[in-house]
Amino acid sequence: MKNISFSFVVLAFLGGAFITSLDETEVNWTYFVPIMTLGFIGAFLYIKEAKKAATHGDILKNNQVILSQSLHKIVANLEALDGRKDSIPTYDMRFEIDRLFREDLMQFADARDSMKHLFGIQAFADIMSSFAAGERYINRIWSASTDGYVDEVLLYVSKANAQFKHAQEVFDSAQTKVV
Repeated sequence: MKNISFSFVVLAFLGGAFITSLDETEVNWTYFVPIMTLGFIGAFLYIKEAKKAATHGDILKNNQVILSQSLHKIVANLEALDGRKDSIPTYDMRFEIDRLFREDLMQFADARDSMKHLFGIQAFADIMSSFAAGERYINRIWSASTDGYVDEVLLYVSKANAQFKHAQEVFDSAQTKVV
């Protein structure tokens, strides 16, 4: 049903574009309005089906495990990286970042919408605020490593560590309230 709904949206867009391109000065409203109505109905059904799929119990449970595991792994890896950041050459830090964090960051990002349904919108916002800040700091580490800025690499490893620890604390707190 979700794919059919999406197809209606695409077809309505293409049909509307075609109808409006037939004449430069006028739109044939007799055809345009029903086509756009079909598109809006398709969009509504798509959103409804996506929401139903996102709140399915098995998906929520699975995503909760993914979120918890990836966030805890990010924090553990950052803690270890913070402890040995002085021994890693600045230009090699970007490769270390890719190796340690890429998969977990992507998994967390893919499952993050489930937090809205699991913990509520406020907890989602609190967790994602710290998570996003930590992710930006990791990106700054990567960029600083590429550019050879030693002080910035060392500084932002600690800042990223603090942000992700805070995200983990808020996540764990929200998780205990739900369970």
